[in-house]
Amino acid sequence: MTETTKQLPAPVNPTKAQRPRLWPIWVIALIALILALLLSLWNWQQWQTHKATVQVIQDLRLDTAQLEDRYGSRGSEQAQRLQALESKLSDQRDLIATQQRQIDHNARELLEAGNRTRTDWLLAEAEYLLRVANQRLLIEKDIRGALSALESADEVLRESDDIGVYPVRQQLAREILALRGIQDVDRTGLYLQLEAAIASIHELTDQALVHDQAPGLKIAEGTTEPGDSGNRFVRGWNRFADTLKQVVVVRRLDEPVKPLLAPDQSAWARLNLQLMLEEAEMAVLRGNQPLYERALSKAITTINDWYDATNPAIRGLADSLNELSERNVDPQLPDISQSLGLLKERLAGRLATEDSDAERGGDDS
Repeated sequence: MTETTKQLPAPVNPTKAQRPRLWPIWVIALIALILALLLSLWNWQQWQTHKATVQVIQDLRLDTAQLEDRYGSRGSEQAQRLQALESKLSDQRDLIATQQRQIDHNARELLEAGNRTRTDWLLAEAEYLLRVANQRLLIEKDIRGALSALESADEVLRESDDIGVYPVRQQLAREILALRGIQDVDRTGLYLQLEAAIASIHELTDQALVHDQAPGLKIAEGTTEPGDSGNRFVRGWNRFADTLKQVVVVRRLDEPVKPLLAPDQSAWARLNLQLMLEEAEMAVLRGNQPLYERALSKAITTINDWYDATNPAIRGLADSLNELSERNVDPQLPDISQSLGLLKERLAGRLATEDSDAERGGDDS
């Protein structure tokens, strides 16, 4: 057995098991983590860059839109300015053309004025005076002014050496005589008289109203039966009756009573009368005879109905209005335009004669 034991291999001592090496894994994991972090950081940077790029693109689009709007508005403004400049240029051209025509006209007038004689100037002055006379008579109805203008025109025609103005002066003499035969209307005087009447109306008081002077008769005082003068009762009764007669006055009216006017109604009556007279003033200025007569007639009727005729102020006002109502503010005016027509014909004949003479002189030359 000992031999057997000796033939067995020597016992081997068991070795310790070696631990696996883990540091390469940790290194790889750390490297992977770092790579992941780097990749995340790069992605975040790319995303920020993309976001910034998108924002920049949006800003660029917005700026582009604003620029387009600005350029579009500026373009429209420039178009409007160009159109305004073109219109101004057209107006300037028209103005220049008008001024050129005016200059040409003035040049022709100066040339014609140089060729005119003293007679032509006198005839032109007479024509102007005749126009003024017709305007004064037809529009303003100023007989004196028209007569003065006709007389001045006759003096001017008398100074001229033109024989052809004889028919004009003949007709002018007829027209002057016709104007002298018309009674002139003193419109200023009539207007001032109506103004004075209106001022007197403002000075009227309520005492001038007819209700303060209403007609009436007092009844004769009643007689009392005679009694014993020594009786106290009779004396007291007589005293009471006398006092009652002083307090209560009985009037018997033999004619219709005119309505009583309150203070505001009296003011209304004065205002109504003033408006009637102002209407008469307007008729005087316009030369409207029916309106003038109607207004004064209403004013006189109002005075007779509402005011006391025994009052001196009312009586004077009524007499003044009755006198004014008889005036004629629209006399029949003659026609003084025939002399002007004859003078125009004479001027046209002189111009035609001068033109023919000028043509003959040009042919002879």
